[in-house]
This record gives sequence, C-alpha cells and structure tokens, in this order.
Amino acid sequence: MLDASALKTAVFGDLERELKVTRSVLAAVPDAHHSWKPHDKSMPLIRLALHVAYLPDWIRASLAAELEATSAPRPPADVKDAAELLEQFDRNATQLRDAVNKFDMANWENPWTMRSGGQVMVTKPRPFVYRVWCLNHMIHHRGQVALYLRLLNIPVPTIYFNTADNPAFVFE
Repeated sequence: MLDASALKTAVFGDLERELKVTRSVLAAVPDAHHSWKPHDKSMPLIRLALHVAYLPDWIRASLAAELEATSAPRPPADVKDAAELLEQFDRNATQLRDAVNKFDMANWENPWTMRSGGQVMVTKPRPFVYRVWCLNHMIHHRGQVALYLRLLNIPVPTIYFNTADNPAFVFE
C-alpha cells in the first residue's frame, strides 16, 4: 500500500502536464472562428473551448465530498477573445491546483455524490469520477478542439508527441 504522499503523486502526477497541454490547445483557438463548427450536430468552437476551460473546475469539484448541480458554476456562452478564454481556464486551473494541494488522500476512496436540489442524482467511487468523468473528459474534448483547429487549418500544438505542424520529436 502506498503512503499518502506516494498515492497523491500517483493520482495527480500527470495533472500538471495535462493542464499545460490543454492551455496550449486553448491558446490556439482563433478569435475569428468562435461560431464555427464542423457539423450541424457539433458544438460551436467557442462553446467546446469554454467547456474545456471549465473542466478543471469539474476536476476540483470531484475532490469535494459532493456537488450540488443546481449551484455549480456554468461557463459563459461566449468570450470576446483568446485572452478571456485563457483567463477562465487559468482561474479554474489555479483553483484546482489549490484543491489538490489541500486534498487529504484519506478521502480518496470515499464515494462522491452529485445532487440536484438535494436529491441524489448519482454516487460513484471518487477515483472513477476523477479519472473518467473529469480528467479523461477534459482530454477527450481537448482532442476535439485540436481536430477543429486542424479542420480550420490552424497549427495544432504538440499534445503528446510531434504534430504535422511541429514535426520535431517532442517527448514530455
């Protein structure tokens, strides 16, 4: 069994890298294409990017005992420019980092609950909520933003390895 410090490193060890990469993808979102979407069923680029910018707050919420959905913060419908989008992301990422630093790993295995108006909507193991509903969710939608960038012929930042726009091999 890992001690609390080693467990915290194992659980959150890749979070900072994922936040850094996510920020680089959001920084590439062009102001001129906020309403663009690749398909009628797709979200407009800015709505998708704002969803990604708010996912660090979802991650932060997964570290609390529960979430009251009716009072959970919602992203704005739009931002005026990339700087405002990054401000939203940076604020959420900073609050997440603070929550991780304060998180007591003795609570890691405790269940997490989402309520709506006090009524339990779902209770799941916190490790599942953190990894699947939150961190993987951010990575998934970040990939969608990267695809939108490619379709708009905007250079795609390096995510895990080199890209067609950055062919130098990068391994971080």
